[in-house]
Amino acid sequence: MSTIKTTHKHPLAWLNNTETFLCEVLLSVFVILLFAQIIARQVFGFSIAWTEELSTYLFVWFAYLGAVVAAKMSAHNRVTFHFQFMPKWLAKTLHTLADLLWVAFNVYFVWLSYDFVFNRMNLFWKSQTLGVPMKYFYMILPVAFTLMSIRILWNMYLSVFKGVELIDPETAELEKLKKEAAQAQH
Repeated sequence: MSTIKTTHKHPLAWLNNTETFLCEVLLSVFVILLFAQIIARQVFGFSIAWTEELSTYLFVWFAYLGAVVAAKMSAHNRVTFHFQFMPKWLAKTLHTLADLLWVAFNVYFVWLSYDFVFNRMNLFWKSQTLGVPMKYFYMILPVAFTLMSIRILWNMYLSVFKGVELIDPETAELEKLKKEAAQAQH
């Protein structure tokens, strides 16, 4: 069993690092903003109105980009228990079919969200305290679902054509612990 390792030769190496880096920055900034808001309220007795709104939007962006990172790591929640009772080829075929359906949903959602953000959204809708056009906050929808689809298709390529067995980090860690426990017993 092998897991995905990102190297400089990997075509998506820069994207791997960018997605993860953006998640780290978003998380850091919205936690700092919320901490500053708490300090301002509790210590100085006043509120910084824009920090709550901005941290909410940053959290939404963080969640969607986190979903992209999870797709990269093949770590999205799935029901796969039944695959162990099937022949490998059938399990792989059904897994691939499920991923293709997932990509189809994502592509449809990209189309819907793109249409909403760029064609239907009122240009004068602005965030309440920041005054920023809402289009910029909603833009994460087509971006994240496009990136997620790219990740799913890349993982399918690795699995189907390269024979890489994709294991999410949690399952890989459980397998490692089982091996260590089995070695300790002998």
